[in-house]
Amino acid sequence: QVQLAESGGGVVQAGGSLRVSCAASGLTLSSYSMAWFRQAPGKEREFVAAINWNSDTTHYTDSVEGRFTISRDNAQNTVYLQMNSLKPDDTAVYYCAARRYGDLYAPASIYPYWGQGTQVTVSS
Repeated sequence: QVQLAESGGGVVQAGGSLRVSCAASGLTLSSYSMAWFRQAPGKEREFVAAINWNSDTTHYTDSVEGRFTISRDNAQNTVYLQMNSLKPDDTAVYYCAARRYGDLYAPASIYPYWGQGTQVTVSS
């Protein structure tokens, strides 16, 4: 049974940093492409970042490019999202998602496995 568990969310002031983690179980992480999505109140879930199975390739949405970094540790079955220079618009529930291999441009509907989410709140 595949399980993804996010952690590390919290409240941070604008301009600050936060790192959220996603611990995976029930799968061999090295066989999966991983992604982070986020959903703000009243908005649709949106793509944030994705990373391929061996970290060779990453992809970011324009609004976080240069501020966020996705990384993974396959030995620890964990994926990270380092978020710097946070803005109030980054406030959302952040979800990690997994799919076997595949390109990094897939929409949320393509990912079969999801975590429960972790809240990130950026105060102005």
